[in-house]
Amino acid sequence: MSTKRLSKDFTKGNIARQLILFALPFMASNALQVLYSTIDMIIVGHYVGTYGLSAVAQSSQIVNFATMICLGFSNAGQVLIAQALGAKKKKEMNDIVGTLTEFVLILSLIIASAILIARHGILNLINVPTEAYDMAMDYLVICTVGLLFTAGYNMVSAVLRGMGDAKSPFIFIGIASVLNLALDILFTGIFGWGVAGAAWATIIGQAVSFIFSIFYLYKKRHAFGFEFSKDNFKPRKKYIGMIISLGTPMAIQSGFINISMLFVNSLINQAGVVASATFGVGVRIDDIVNKISQGIQYAAMPMISQNIGAGNKERAKKVVYNAWIISAVMTVIFMLLYVLLGKQMFMLFSSDPAVHEMSSTFVRAILWMFPAFAVMRGTGAFIQGIGNAKLGMVLAILDGVALRIGLSYLFGIVLDMGFFGFVLGYGLAPYGYAIPSLIYFLSGIWKRKKSLAERL
Repeated sequence: MSTKRLSKDFTKGNIARQLILFALPFMASNALQVLYSTIDMIIVGHYVGTYGLSAVAQSSQIVNFATMICLGFSNAGQVLIAQALGAKKKKEMNDIVGTLTEFVLILSLIIASAILIARHGILNLINVPTEAYDMAMDYLVICTVGLLFTAGYNMVSAVLRGMGDAKSPFIFIGIASVLNLALDILFTGIFGWGVAGAAWATIIGQAVSFIFSIFYLYKKRHAFGFEFSKDNFKPRKKYIGMIISLGTPMAIQSGFINISMLFVNSLINQAGVVASATFGVGVRIDDIVNKISQGIQYAAMPMISQNIGAGNKERAKKVVYNAWIISAVMTVIFMLLYVLLGKQMFMLFSSDPAVHEMSSTFVRAILWMFPAFAVMRGTGAFIQGIGNAKLGMVLAILDGVALRIGLSYLFGIVLDMGFFGFVLGYGLAPYGYAIPSLIYFLSGIWKRKKSLAERL
């Protein structure tokens, strides 16, 4: 099998058709990945109750923060791989894969160690409700131990996405999701292990997913042109520098958004355990919806990278236009689902009438976020695809710190709008990324930027 069989050339052909077909596995993978953690909340909500929901909601944010840091560097590697592929630089692409693998796995061990050492201080900082504290600690410790597997899976998936393979990551996460569901029911429901059982089910599923992905890479090593030898995993100083340079802003971008989530959670936790559980469930539902549409962004990013690497800027622009059209259609559909079936979606997670009652408040506030995300699916993919990670970082800080925290505090505390104000501030924050990124793309300033492929 040749390398061409495993990679896709996006520098020619029908853009709309390529984007939709390439995005479908991403959308399915993202949905399954969110379902992976959502299953925990549904089962915990039914078997443990509102306190368990609050515990999972709090600790999963911390674990997501660590995961997003590692994912930032994996995405940097994906951009480098895609641009190298577009520029037909196969040896350089091979060296990037080996360097990225060792870098991300070591980084995940460092981050996991830091979280375990500071675990008490972290949970105290975000004001975890007293009733949920012990369960939150169990979930945090167990899932942090499994961070290596989560980071490893995301790293392999980034490599495959850079090569234009979206189907394999879907298969890996599908296996993990099915296993996680079975173990969740067994550990939490039948064995009665509570929140800890959900955490064990999660990391076992992640470990299996990672092992399957590594096995796949090994079986297809000749098609990728990558040998599993000690020399191939030797980090190349040049690419370590490029991964750090490109990945640090991406990691900060992802990290700041998650840090802002922790602060918003901290504000909402002061409103009580019902508000905490409602927001936790609402964010999980919102995550499912957004991650499905984010498949468009994930597909557009390597397509843009390949065309930038090949020097075809006009085609890269057309990818963005097509991403906007598809995202706009999906946004209308999802907003209708929220309006018509919002309460019913919350009922899947919790049997608490108080949570059901508060769900309508969450829905009314969160709807403001959807148009911003529709814009970001195209411009966010573009900024990452061309390798302008510093701009992405600045916009993420504007979104995550200045607006997400600032607006939530303004509406919820200063204007005394309570839970609705907290969620409204959270929902309006993405415009801090969407509007400037739209101006950047339409202005054409980016055309002056030298492509990463020219530096490989």
